[in-house]
Amino acid sequence: MRDVYALPPRADVSHGPPDPPRLLIIATDRISAFDVVMPTPIPAKGILLTRLARFWLSWIEKQGLCDTHLLDASLDQIPPSAFTGASITRDDLAGRTMITRQCRVIPIECVVRGYLDGSGLKDYRETGSICGVRLPPGLQRADRLPEPIFTPATKEEGGRHDQNITYDEACHRVGRDLMAVLRDRALAIYHAAAARALERGIIIADTKFEFGFPLDNTGEPSGEAILIDEALTPDSSRFWLSDRWQPGTAQQSFDKQFLRDYLQSLADAGAWNKTPPAPSLPAEIVEGTQARYVEACERLIDP
Repeated sequence: MRDVYALPPRADVSHGPPDPPRLLIIATDRISAFDVVMPTPIPAKGILLTRLARFWLSWIEKQGLCDTHLLDASLDQIPPSAFTGASITRDDLAGRTMITRQCRVIPIECVVRGYLDGSGLKDYRETGSICGVRLPPGLQRADRLPEPIFTPATKEEGGRHDQNITYDEACHRVGRDLMAVLRDRALAIYHAAAARALERGIIIADTKFEFGFPLDNTGEPSGEAILIDEALTPDSSRFWLSDRWQPGTAQQSFDKQFLRDYLQSLADAGAWNKTPPAPSLPAEIVEGTQARYVEACERLIDP
């Protein structure tokens, strides 16, 4: 989970137009599941997620796949006034920050699925389709799909669950021309990233992307839609070990599924009803979750 702040224009810009609106994004060690924030943090989670997000956003731009909102990661961009009276210091933020363009968010979650699991599996079992995309009969959990599919969802606010919708419904909400662009970019990013991850022993089963229009120095949206938020992290993707992939069952994952499975066991036992307050997490769940984030970083980023 992240805290987001508006950054003031830089004081050292004496010539040319003012800075476009910028944001400071700080990744914390908080973690949520089933849309509920856990009372127990995962140590260093924010640093690990920031490292992955920075890597992927830079990689996506270098591959020419899409422009992104990432501008900088330097703590020097944060003015001293931000720490006046604060309980944290600049050093506390090391490795946790991204400076980004501020954007007008397009209210559609752009989900790409290459394998069958999660809410897609539930929809498939009920209808034979995911978000209106008809799939072959007889697929099992964790099966690879004939080809990756684009399955949009609503971007809900106020703690409400995002809802899977059809492509036509997404077009109705934001426009068919724009959705065609977002669909094509999301699929292109997924194809390229999934190939890179597979070389490093990780299957990206599914992932979600968000896009927005960058604001100009008058605060109005301008230009083309760019990739925003995080991308291809354990909080926005389903990562599996490729050498242990076995369709028909749950997979060993490097995402929040380990935590979700524990919480689901509590819900099944009647010990938690998936509403706040969430239960405290035992040490083995905290350590297991952290270990999965660490390995995901090491596999995906390190040469």
